[in-house]
Amino acid sequence: MPSIDHARRRLRLSDSHISVLGMIVEEEELAAELAEARGALEQAGLILEDGTLHAELYPLVSTLMDPHLIARIEVTGPQGVLSSGAVVGDEFAFSHEGWPGETESVYAPLEVRNLVWELARMVDLHTEPLDRGDATEQIDSTVGTVDRLLEAVGDGEDAFEQAGAEVGAPARLAEILAQLNCMWRITLAWRGKEAEEGGMSVAALAVWDCGLEGYWIRELPAEPIREGEVGEDSALRVRQTTAKEVWEKITDLLPEAEQFATGA
Repeated sequence: MPSIDHARRRLRLSDSHISVLGMIVEEEELAAELAEARGALEQAGLILEDGTLHAELYPLVSTLMDPHLIARIEVTGPQGVLSSGAVVGDEFAFSHEGWPGETESVYAPLEVRNLVWELARMVDLHTEPLDRGDATEQIDSTVGTVDRLLEAVGDGEDAFEQAGAEVGAPARLAEILAQLNCMWRITLAWRGKEAEEGGMSVAALAVWDCGLEGYWIRELPAEPIREGEVGEDSALRVRQTTAKEVWEKITDLLPEAEQFATGA
C-alpha cells in the first residue's frame, strides 16, 4: 500500500502509483490497468475526494516530471536485482530506495550537496576489512565465462573452482566470484549541452563487491553500455581497487554545473 510519513516527508510508492500521479497532473485518461493503483492512492489519502493530489506530493511529482539529473542504481545480488536512485529538479531533489521482494520504493527529500554520500550509501560502500595498499590486480576474460561461473552462486567456493576449470576461466576469476556479495552499477543521465542519444548525457560506473576479495571495477565492457552492444564473446576486464577510489569515481560521475543545458 502507498503511504506517507508526514514527519520526515517520505513517501512509499510503486512505479504504478507514480504513473497514476503523472497522468492526473497531465490530465490524461487513466489506463484501465492502473485503476487498482489509483484506488490504493485514494484509500491512503494521497488523492483527495475532488481528484487532486495531496499537497505533499507536488514537490516529488514536479521533480519526476521535469528532472535535470537522474541517478539510477542497479544492485544484483542473491535476492535478484534491486533498483534505487535519485532525481534532481529545479527546486527539489529526492532519493528513492527499493527493498527486495517489494514493488514499492521509499522516496525521501535529498539535499543535492549530499548526493554522492547518498549514492555511496545505497551501494553500501564501506571500508574494506583488509588494507590492499595500491590495488592494481587485473583479470581478463569474457562476459559469457562470467555468466557461466555465476550459475554456481550459492553452491560454495568449491563449485566456483570446479566451474572455472570446466569453462576454462582464469583461476583468479573463480576465486573472487566465490566471495561475491553483489554487482552494482550507477548510471547518471542529465540534460547536457553536448547531449548524447535521446537528448541526455550519460555516465556510469560498474563495480563488483567481492567481500574479503575487495572491490573490483569492471573496465570492460566499458560503461555506459547500450542495448545490443555486449554478447557472450565480449571482452571482460575487472581491476581490483579500493573503497577510496570507488568513492572518487562516484564523485567523478556527477557533471559540473556548466555541463547542464539549463546551467542548473
